[in-house]
Amino acid sequence: MAKPLLYKPPPRWQIWAYLGGALLIHGVAVLAAMKRQAPAIDLSQIPTAEITATLEAQEAPTPPPEDIPLPPPPPEPQVQPEFHEEQATPPPRQAIKQAAPIRTATMSGARASATFAPRPEYPYEARSRKITGSGVCVLTLDPSGAVTDATMAVSIGNPILDNATVSTFRRWRFKAGMYSKVKVPITYTLTGASY
Repeated sequence: MAKPLLYKPPPRWQIWAYLGGALLIHGVAVLAAMKRQAPAIDLSQIPTAEITATLEAQEAPTPPPEDIPLPPPPPEPQVQPEFHEEQATPPPRQAIKQAAPIRTATMSGARASATFAPRPEYPYEARSRKITGSGVCVLTLDPSGAVTDATMAVSIGNPILDNATVSTFRRWRFKAGMYSKVKVPITYTLTGASY
């Protein structure tokens, strides 16, 4: 049966031979470096020069501009937070038989009759500038309940927020024949839009 292979350290004379060889190579390198030293440089031939410097009076540094204060938020609109319907001209007699009567809407009634009412997105540009405000948007509806026109009756105070509001409210849908106009008050805060 064969014996297992075990690690055998090298003999001590090999270790001493390697160490002695390394010391010999380093000693030769140090001696060669000492023999090849650069000759001393004669500094007496370098011309001397005299430099004089004068400091001019400097103007006082301008202080950094103070932080520009943010404008105060626009005042809350004076409109009650309700949906109101404006009276339209009476339809012809034939249309009276086909269409249901138009009635005044409260806020909960208009929300209840809305079939599609997404919340307006708070635009990134306005959020990054911390722009807030309140306004009122008037929606004009056709007999099928689709929004035909949306305009800002009271501006929020910023065209970015006005455009985001109008573009979202134009997509709203209501039950057919319920209202002809709906007023929607809206407020943008740093947390988002609420109506």
